[in-house]
Amino acid sequence: MARIITFGEIMLRLAPNGYYRFFQNDQMQATFGGGEANVAVSLANYGMDSAYVTKLPKHAIGQAAVDSLRSFGVDTSNITRGGERVGIYYLEKGASQRGSVCIYDRKYSAIQQATKEDFDWDKIFEGADWFHFTGITPALGPNVVEICREACIAAKAKGVKISCDLNYRGKLWTRDEARAAMTDLCQYVDVCISNEEDAKDVFGIEAEGTDIYGGKLNHEGYKSVAKQLADKFHFEKVAITLRSSISASDNDWAGMLYDGENYCFSKSYHLHIVDRVGGGDSFGGGLIYSILTGKSTQEAIEFAVAASALKHSIEGDYNRVSVSEVEKLAGGDGSGRVQR
Repeated sequence: MARIITFGEIMLRLAPNGYYRFFQNDQMQATFGGGEANVAVSLANYGMDSAYVTKLPKHAIGQAAVDSLRSFGVDTSNITRGGERVGIYYLEKGASQRGSVCIYDRKYSAIQQATKEDFDWDKIFEGADWFHFTGITPALGPNVVEICREACIAAKAKGVKISCDLNYRGKLWTRDEARAAMTDLCQYVDVCISNEEDAKDVFGIEAEGTDIYGGKLNHEGYKSVAKQLADKFHFEKVAITLRSSISASDNDWAGMLYDGENYCFSKSYHLHIVDRVGGGDSFGGGLIYSILTGKSTQEAIEFAVAASALKHSIEGDYNRVSVSEVEKLAGGDGSGRVQR
């Protein structure tokens, strides 16, 4: 069984019930999530040996975050304990023409204040096959950029494959800061995951003839983006998610995977969204699983997109689906009929 290490920040998510606005009533749902944690949960649900690395306080909220991961079978043995707070994000889910709103309260979180001495990467990568991180993690600060670099160097020294989801977050750093850090880190990456905006925001590489808000996606433009990324950084594979936003409630969803020779596009799904947070992470988890289990390029992109399509129907950050459920949808059964 392949062993996958993911590294990043897990956060406490506070969200009004359903589609209420902030403090429309006096209740909020408390759950946990974060880019790389979401990937780790997906992979554990697929039966993989999945481990998550971060830094969390020793107090009860930090332990609750650890317990949420353990409940899915994620290995938490390499989580460093220390610091004073768990980062928080507040989510107001959008509906129809009202977009979702995300407010971060993560400054001075344990992982943001972590040091290189907090992680023994040689030990962490013993027996590992894959390492995954996102552009959100180095965006937490220059110290975390250094930690990510040390992790990538250690992974490469042990022959571990590395994937990175560019995941640009304008609330965390500027485009210039992202470009400098990610240009450095991407030299170690084997599989790059992006979306219709990240390649442009981070590296200035844009798909021509595309209007993501008008629902117009140009396949030839995305082929060019994937090839430019692969040529610049020598990626083995480039995956791009393709989202057409009709409204906050309805999106069209597909993906493309470039393997250096072939450009494979998935079938497209029309999504009526329950919760879109974690949609890209569920795609990443599905892609990593597909590659590690030897699926072809076309099979891999179909599995990853189907996994993510299902995530959009599930509350919370985590994708709570099995391999058989994903394969059923990827195989063409998206009827949603009751299973008896």
